[in-house]
Amino acid sequence: MSGEPSAEVARLRDEVAALHAELVRYGLVAWTAGNVSARVPGHDLMVIKPSGVSYDDLRPDNMIVCDLGGTVVEGDLSPSSDTAAHAHVYREMPEVGGVVHTHSGYATAWAARGEAIPCHLTAQADEFGGEIPVGPFALIGGDDIGKGIVATLAGHRSPAVLMRNHGVFTIGRTARAAVKAAVMCEDVARTAHLTRALGTPVPMAAGDIDALYDRYQNVYGQTGPSVR
Repeated sequence: MSGEPSAEVARLRDEVAALHAELVRYGLVAWTAGNVSARVPGHDLMVIKPSGVSYDDLRPDNMIVCDLGGTVVEGDLSPSSDTAAHAHVYREMPEVGGVVHTHSGYATAWAARGEAIPCHLTAQADEFGGEIPVGPFALIGGDDIGKGIVATLAGHRSPAVLMRNHGVFTIGRTARAAVKAAVMCEDVARTAHLTRALGTPVPMAAGDIDALYDRYQNVYGQTGPSVR
């Protein structure tokens, strides 16, 4: 990687490897499914998980560096089978610095139904600004999944999309923010499921959703705007 930002790549290798442990900690993945990637700021590169490697065996030195065409630039293993999807998101959405994919149980059940998760909770209004939308079905391996993610989330406040019959993809300004969105998406999906089981959810007014989203994104926390 002569002439490339080796220090930044090394930092992101550490971060991406560590963030995969968060997917396990929050119960969002099974076996080797799921992945996290991070854009290398200022360069057409990303760091992503290798394909089919146990979470127990993920380390900074076996994370894969790819260009935004999905070609491996550094690494001895094959990259995630979702690499083309991640790369497409980075090409089309320059504001995105991290992408996450999971098959977390409750959210993926909504994806299997092809149904958006309606906004009935303040926590969902805070993080997602409304419903969590459904994206189209697409086969794994090419960039069709990425095209569906971009088409669904472009202009949408939600950092999460339920790809029909597949699972959850989330985006963020950083990889950590995308992981947070994946954690919150599963939490919201679980509560929405339980609510439906109990009866009819109480609707929230659009103005209240807007006010909650604005406050959480711009006021909440210690450092100003929430890191999406």
